[in-house]
Amino acid sequence: MQPISIQMLTICGISELPDQRDRSVTHVLSILDPDHPDPEAFAAYDPHHRTILRFHDIINPIEGMILPEPEHVAAVLRFGDEVAAGSAERSEGHLLVHCHMGISRSTAAMLTLLGQTNPEESEDRLFERLTDIRPQAWPNSLMIAFADDLLSRNGRLTDALRRHYGRQIRRMPQYAQFMHDLGRSREVEMAA
Repeated sequence: MQPISIQMLTICGISELPDQRDRSVTHVLSILDPDHPDPEAFAAYDPHHRTILRFHDIINPIEGMILPEPEHVAAVLRFGDEVAAGSAERSEGHLLVHCHMGISRSTAAMLTLLGQTNPEESEDRLFERLTDIRPQAWPNSLMIAFADDLLSRNGRLTDALRRHYGRQIRRMPQYAQFMHDLGRSREVEMAA
């Protein structure tokens, strides 16, 4: 795969989308809950390439909810291929990845894209880059496990995720309780 010629990478939540309108966004990956309406903010954006994925931000099966699946992460990688294919037409771009809060699904997707375009970069360095883009990043562990497999990282992404969670809990101790309340205690335990 050719490198993505993107000069700016942004991760945000839905409430932050209006703030991105004037930042010359060229590519958008939207990750939304299945029943959530399309954000109105995109009507004010300049023309851009956009892909929408719909699944819930969960890591364990919950009745009536859509768990992230390998097909969702494969769709993220296809989006990356589309961005790379279109990058020959432009010298720069601005990639925006968003979910509801800009903390979990979107950060997992961005890490997947970073790993796809930087196959030789260490997993820890990918997480450092992710934190530079979105300091509050807490990637969905299930999505990262699928990315680990699809990118042939042989468990190294998941190991780096454990270290990332540990750093995040040390920086923001409230995340431990927040994730526990969301039914994601397993991710907090991964950091131990």
